[in-house]
Amino acid sequence: MKQRFSSLDVKVIAHELSKRLVSLRVSNIYDLSTRIFLLKFQKPDHREQLVVDSGFRCHLTSFARETAAAPSPFVARLRKFLRTRRVTAVSQVGTDRILDFQFSDGQYRLFLEFYAGGNIILTDGELKILALLRNVDEGEEHEKLRIGLKYNLSLRQNYGGISPLTKERLKEGLQKSIEKQSDGTAKKIKSKPGDVLRRALAVSITEYPPMLVDHALRVKEFDRSTTLEQVVEDESLQDKLLEVLEEAKRVITDITSAETTKGYIIAKHITPEGSASDNSVTSNKNLKYDDFHPFRPRQFEDDPAKTFLEFDGFNKTVDEFFSSIEGQKLESRLQEREENARKRIAKARLDHERRVGVLQQEQELNIRKAQAITANLDRVEEAKAAINGLIAKGMDWVEVDHLIEREQKQGNPVAEIIKLPLKLYENTATFLLAEKGSQDELDFEGEETDSEPSDSEEEEHEKKSKGNTSKAHDKRLTVDIDLALSVWANASQYYDQKKFAAVKEERTIAASTKALKSTEKKIEADLKKGLNKEKDVLRPVRKTYWFEKYVYFISSDGYLVLGGKDAQQNEILYKRYLRKGDVYVHADLHGAASVIIKNSPSTPDAPVPPSTLSQAGNLAVSTSSAWDSKAVMSAWWVNADQVSKTAPTGEYLSTGGFMIRGKKNFLPPAQLLLGFAVMFEISEESKVNHVKHRLEDAAPFSNDDKMGTGTSSALAANTDEDDKPLDDSDSDEDFPDAKLESASEDEDEELTTNPLEGTRENDTPQNLGNGSEIEQNASVGEESTESEGESEYGHQNTTSEQKPKASTRHSARERRLLRKGPNPATESQPDVSSEAQDDADNDSQAPTSAPTSTQTPKPKTAPLPRGKRGKVKKLTTKYANQDEEERELALRLLGSKASREQPTDNTDNKKAKEEEAAAQKQRRREQHLRAQALGKASEEARRRENEGETEGGDALVDEEALRLEQVGLDAFVGRPLPGDEIIAAIPVCAPWAALANYKFKAKLQPGSVKKGKAVKEILSRWDVAAKEPKNVDPKAEDGEKMWPREIECIKAWKEVEVYGVVPVKMCRVMMGDPRKDGKGGPGGSKGSSKAKRGGRGSKRK
Repeated sequence: MKQRFSSLDVKVIAHELSKRLVSLRVSNIYDLSTRIFLLKFQKPDHREQLVVDSGFRCHLTSFARETAAAPSPFVARLRKFLRTRRVTAVSQVGTDRILDFQFSDGQYRLFLEFYAGGNIILTDGELKILALLRNVDEGEEHEKLRIGLKYNLSLRQNYGGISPLTKERLKEGLQKSIEKQSDGTAKKIKSKPGDVLRRALAVSITEYPPMLVDHALRVKEFDRSTTLEQVVEDESLQDKLLEVLEEAKRVITDITSAETTKGYIIAKHITPEGSASDNSVTSNKNLKYDDFHPFRPRQFEDDPAKTFLEFDGFNKTVDEFFSSIEGQKLESRLQEREENARKRIAKARLDHERRVGVLQQEQELNIRKAQAITANLDRVEEAKAAINGLIAKGMDWVEVDHLIEREQKQGNPVAEIIKLPLKLYENTATFLLAEKGSQDELDFEGEETDSEPSDSEEEEHEKKSKGNTSKAHDKRLTVDIDLALSVWANASQYYDQKKFAAVKEERTIAASTKALKSTEKKIEADLKKGLNKEKDVLRPVRKTYWFEKYVYFISSDGYLVLGGKDAQQNEILYKRYLRKGDVYVHADLHGAASVIIKNSPSTPDAPVPPSTLSQAGNLAVSTSSAWDSKAVMSAWWVNADQVSKTAPTGEYLSTGGFMIRGKKNFLPPAQLLLGFAVMFEISEESKVNHVKHRLEDAAPFSNDDKMGTGTSSALAANTDEDDKPLDDSDSDEDFPDAKLESASEDEDEELTTNPLEGTRENDTPQNLGNGSEIEQNASVGEESTESEGESEYGHQNTTSEQKPKASTRHSARERRLLRKGPNPATESQPDVSSEAQDDADNDSQAPTSAPTSTQTPKPKTAPLPRGKRGKVKKLTTKYANQDEEERELALRLLGSKASREQPTDNTDNKKAKEEEAAAQKQRRREQHLRAQALGKASEEARRRENEGETEGGDALVDEEALRLEQVGLDAFVGRPLPGDEIIAAIPVCAPWAALANYKFKAKLQPGSVKKGKAVKEILSRWDVAAKEPKNVDPKAEDGEKMWPREIECIKAWKEVEVYGVVPVKMCRVMMGDPRKDGKGGPGGSKGSSKAKRGGRGSKRK
């Protein structure tokens, strides 16, 4: 099996990588193992993954692999130099097996060596080594490699160029090969006939690998058994050999000149047991990959045991080859883990059965012994009395044994049931008793005799008795009899032991069953953990769409709904995707997402259905603080042309903040109910099975109906312009945080809004919830009407800020104190105008703060205390006739002049700082004005585009959006139909009402469970349901059951990647048990999801 690249493979890979990686930037580098690394490259909407196996391979991959938890020192050093660097060139070093990656126009170079032990070397532009995978000592074939040394490229194969292919070069190379063979310096390798010429050519003509030379020899039908000496001596053979090499050169030229290089995998047929051999041709599972090449080798075409698999692209070929090998290794590891787990469980069960079996055998044996005692009462009593009699006579215990042994030889039936030796030290004796009902009970009574037997008869009788004894021993039970107890007491003792063993058996069974379950559970958990870890090593990468960066779902009417996760995404959604005909949905709540509904580009004037508006409003409210507080609130919607990014003159809009012009259409109170579901992507051919109820198929409509009577009457809560005071009062009740004031007060209040603070009673950001106070007939051209007719909103905590000036609102008592005199409590505040006073106090205005350094009017001086008044009066009288010159002279004589000059210097420094601050303020103002001018220009261009005045589209439209329009939303379905080709599964979190037709779904409500744990619970329940055979339909025909392809796509997810789909932090999962569900489906609204009624107070009708 081929394991590493040849020089031709390196050349072809370099050719493909230069087309696919140039202009991409390195996003990150990871460890896969000690010698395998993963480099990720990306640019907007284009990502690539490069697997580098040092010394063996390097290719782009379409599989995701498990990376190390922490980078190694080598990877950390690579990240330090290469992260965010752009790839500018990829090439092969000469004809050697070395790849050269150049970053930032040669500022850094990364060399990948695919020979010997392999190496990865990072150098700067002057080839000074900055990092390398392994240090190399100086040897015959390689120079010394250390950090700080210079990487020498001149020693690489054909680095200076390839010599022209001539007859002299060919002859010289073959002559050197002959000399090596004659000297014996060449390595002795067992080779097939014809390999000598091929290897000699590969060594002398280094630009062609041996496999390519062999292919060319077969194509040109050159006799491969020709010796080197014959070629050197015969010029005609040399000419034919030159044609062979020209053929190899042509193959390389064709490969590198093609736009897409085809790759070929040579596989061997594997015929599994019980299957026909012809099935292996069509199934890749019955093929074992053996080799890969960028051309079709002629030497394997005539081999019936091998087959060719063709791929478009050599990267794809190599990825399939090595990923298949990794998959086979992974499968073997999984099988080994499962086999070990089965062995452990089987061992635990055997141990459990052994313990129970021992107790059961003990009970059975005790019963048999007790029954044997009762069946042989007389014999047991005689034997026990005989032994007790001998002991009572004072006979020695050894003599008792000898006496019993002599009696047994003589055939005494009483002695024959006694088993020697006796256990007199325990006061017990062991008897051999026949079981009740046995046919082998010996009738020893008839064998008694009064005469002494002769020696011959005694020997005969001894043989017979030995045979009978051994025969009886095999069938009689060995029973221990307590000599101090009666026969019945001994039998009762064995019955008691049986009862005790039965109780012990029950306890053992209970404890062993519990221990067995615990052991099985632990083994299964370890196996599951190991399997999950192994399965994450290699899994296909699913293509992600552009809308998955945001909060997204497809409504029940087939509209794409997008929401921003933060202020930056709000800006992107507004600038890139909010177009004419789209609808903007938001809620006047802290943290609410900015949601847009994408209308069909072909019919932008079509009204959006009420159900889609309601679902988008539910999403906006669910992402706000109402989710945590479980408060039922309302959202509102406006048309795309009502949303603007331009603020009134002197005001500022922060990131994620917009201005809303015109009327807000409020929706009914939103349901705090979300759902986590699976959306399947189907192929183009499967779309015909699904009918989307889109509005482009509806009847024609007029512009007057757009967002009009059909939807506003059902959804808009405040749409009557004539009831404006009533709307204000309703808004006050619904949103007590947003106080209705005059236009100037609202503006001043917005100016002091802190974007990092929540809504407060007297500091409400941007009039949230007061859509009715927006002037309907506001003139956009005049600044005064703009400030009255516009209201702005923001996303989450980042509200739209305006910082031209500040105002302070005072109570009635503070205003009365201000009219009387300066307020000491406000002396430290800046000067602010008091235009925001009530109408009753408009005629009496007074300054509200003490003067600052930039304030021109001077405040009134406060009266001095009584003690200081007298002192000042005395000083005035004393120095009444002193002029300035005399005063200055006196200060110099007293030494106070220097101390008085220092405040002057401080004043000058203070003035310089103030001037610098004023200059910086002016500079910032100019920057703000320029940014505002650019914003107005972009808004004007946006307005013209929406009105159709521009011929071309917006250049900022994302390419993926165009691709989505080409693919169509019909490619995403919630419930595949029989016959559909499922491409991938996409996780989605949407309002529960939008998931009515989804097959895999789980209900989410406000709760205290973190979203990661909730998603993990949902996926684990689906995984458990997939293991139940009754829930799975292998034929993929029953729409209520799981299909194998659906399970496979869902299992390909990585839990960490799915967590970000849920837009809330805390929730509660409401999901029925799929094992108890009658239909076996994975939906979350069936079965046990409904609460059961019952109890004392329940009523049933």
